Amino acid sequence: MDPPELPEIPRGAVMTTQEYAYFRLRNAIMVGALKPGTALTFRGLADQLSLSPTPIREALRRLSSENAIEVLGNRRLRVPPMNPGLFEELVQLRTTLEVHAATRAFPYISDMAIEGLAALDAQMDDALARRDLDALTRINQLFHKTLYALNPNQAAIPLIESVWLQLGPFQRQVIEHIDPVATEDHHKEMLSALRERDLPALCAAIEADVHDGSIRAGRQMLQMPAQPGP
Repeated sequence: MDPPELPEIPRGAVMTTQEYAYFRLRNAIMVGALKPGTALTFRGLADQLSLSPTPIREALRRLSSENAIEVLGNRRLRVPPMNPGLFEELVQLRTTLEVHAATRAFPYISDMAIEGLAALDAQMDDALARRDLDALTRINQLFHKTLYALNPNQAAIPLIESVWLQLGPFQRQVIEHIDPVATEDHHKEMLSALRERDLPALCAAIEADVHDGSIRAGRQMLQMPAQPGP
């Protein structure tokens, strides 16, 4: 079986080989290019990235500490499988953290920031029309991160990214089994709330975005009982 393809990322001039290995593998996990339960090997990853084993080993050590990779016996590796309890915990964590981050960012909203977010939303629409799920996931995360980072003292972003990293492989698997076009576009609701400077509406739109059709479909895939939406 051919190894899963790892999406390319820009490699900055000052990025070390270890950093490149880490960020490329991290991106592949976060956008769901590596599915839950995918078996990996040090040698296979080193060959695929045309790198020596040393930077791969250090990158995997970091990813293991972030619960994004499991190191098993006999030097075996895998992307952690999803289970109902973990899925529900991650969904609730994502909701709580992102509503908190949006609330903290809200005083820093400006018309210029809103227009930047609207441009990202337009890019998501384009990626959706092309059925480019890698781009759709990446730009979606950038939309949220850009909003939350409006607060220069935002401490929640690394925590949110940790949740995205653990949810990414399964979330992508779910998206591939539903029609994203059929799901409601809550980013438009978020933009409307921002333009109206309506914090409760913004928080409600974020909660709805987290608990959208892909979350409900994920529960069905894991054979979990339906949960009430926000």
